[in-house]
Amino acid sequence: MRKILFIGDSITDCGRLEDPDGLGDGYVKLLHDYLVTSYPSTSFQFINVGVSGNRIVDLQARWKTDVIAHQPDYVSISIGVNDVWRQLDRPDLEQVTPEKFYRIYVELLSKVKDDTDAKILLMEPTIIGEDPNSIGNKMLLDYVQIVHTVAKQFDATVIPTNKAFIHYLQTNPNHTLTTDSVHMNSRGNMLMATTWLRAVEDQLI
Repeated sequence: MRKILFIGDSITDCGRLEDPDGLGDGYVKLLHDYLVTSYPSTSFQFINVGVSGNRIVDLQARWKTDVIAHQPDYVSISIGVNDVWRQLDRPDLEQVTPEKFYRIYVELLSKVKDDTDAKILLMEPTIIGEDPNSIGNKMLLDYVQIVHTVAKQFDATVIPTNKAFIHYLQTNPNHTLTTDSVHMNSRGNMLMATTWLRAVEDQLI
């Protein structure tokens, strides 16, 4: 049995509470369906604990119950978009600076290393806006770099979703990946899933 836990914001959540399987209708569902049909002799358990609106401070608050308690074999983390987006649309909030983002990420991954045997999979935060040069996408770069920094510290696998999205937008300007600059349409979910598989599939089989 390979227990794979996905944690993040609405991009991971994707309506999981309305889904009888608890997976939602986004990239997590696509990964589940691909893996169980491609490797029918391998037993997979998928756990989606994405929560809409979450920033890394919200993951911190629920880490013990929503990650550690499950004792997953793999923990896949997708976070960072709201940490930047809230700086743009909710400047009244206490913000998650890059320094705070890094500090909390190190704390969370330390707990994974100390309290589980899970392999760590870190997804780069995707995009804020379909324009690769938007202010949101420029601000995201610091958070993307932090993902790479902590991945080296904790021997984690990076899923280069930001790189994949920016490349797609630069080379396919007539096709969108989101419904509202942040939340995925079907193409966006597929690009997240295929990027994840390229980075992780060999570890699962």
